[in-house]
Amino acid sequence: MADLDPTGATGAATDATSPPLRERVRAALQSRTALVVIILAVLALLWWSAVARDVSAERLLSLTVWGVMLGGVIALGAIGLTLVYGVLKFPNFSHGAMVTLGAYLAFAFMAVLPQGPALRPFSFGWEFLAALVLAMPLVGVVALGLDRVVYRRLRRQNASLVLFAMASLAMAFFLRSLIYLIWGPDFYFYYDARANPVLDLPLNIRVQADQLFIVVLAFAIVGLVHLLLTRTRMGKAMRATANNPDLAQIRGINTERVIAWTWIMGGALAAAGGVMYGLSSQLRPEMGFWLLLPMFAAVIMGGVGNPRGALVGALIIGVTQQVATAFLNPAYGPAVAFALMVLTLLVRPQGLFGARGG
Repeated sequence: MADLDPTGATGAATDATSPPLRERVRAALQSRTALVVIILAVLALLWWSAVARDVSAERLLSLTVWGVMLGGVIALGAIGLTLVYGVLKFPNFSHGAMVTLGAYLAFAFMAVLPQGPALRPFSFGWEFLAALVLAMPLVGVVALGLDRVVYRRLRRQNASLVLFAMASLAMAFFLRSLIYLIWGPDFYFYYDARANPVLDLPLNIRVQADQLFIVVLAFAIVGLVHLLLTRTRMGKAMRATANNPDLAQIRGINTERVIAWTWIMGGALAAAGGVMYGLSSQLRPEMGFWLLLPMFAAVIMGGVGNPRGALVGALIIGVTQQVATAFLNPAYGPAVAFALMVLTLLVRPQGLFGARGG
């Protein structure tokens, strides 16, 4: 009598059902939930590492609040970056230089505006707000000028993505060199020797009033961008151009006009981020360069081309960078952003809010 094969029909059935099972497991590991769990695990690991080094809970809470402030600054730049990528489909490496340019232009405006008293409880006066309002559209015009001189010519020649990326890198060095020529390599502050009031929040959290202003302003600007993209004709045209520029042209949308407004918005948001970062720290020619990696990490984490995702990604990056300073040298902050970006690319390349396969 022949021996029975225990892997007969049952084994065949198992083989038939195993590919779908593997696909389900793979889909689960690449889902938004899995990425959220990994991000929360990284945050928990950072908190545990800080507690293991006897960092107080009040200190960790304060760092978290400061991280939200930093995330607001990163978000302002990251949203402009993701808008440009969404419409033009190339990584704009000159965006960091426009962040720096915005900060320095506001500094130049403040030098000629009459200085007023501080708007308590903040450290700045009305001249700072006026400089911010003036710097944002000016940087938007500079961004549009770069497009007209460089990028539009590349578009008309159907240049490759590599050429666009290299051109944007060249523009970044050009703008930074211009900043060095005009303002030099020295550090500057918007206000020298002016007190920056500290607010005592519940749970013994201490934050500067300026930091709360930065967070509120960041969320307000993000809200305005969301309304523009969803409620206005230009916003709908921008989304249509981002989805399919050829179809948008067939339907009568002036894509060059859409591209122009995209550059203006991206430059204005970059300027706002630079001014806010300069208010929270100091002005230096490399400030935009050091913010560029966290901005790209926020864009990739949230989903390329998604402004809402850029905001969420920026807040995650800001909090992780600040909490990590509880036991790491602050100079390693960009490394934390890079690690999170790599994790996102490995687990869910389309980001938190990106479409499957996008």
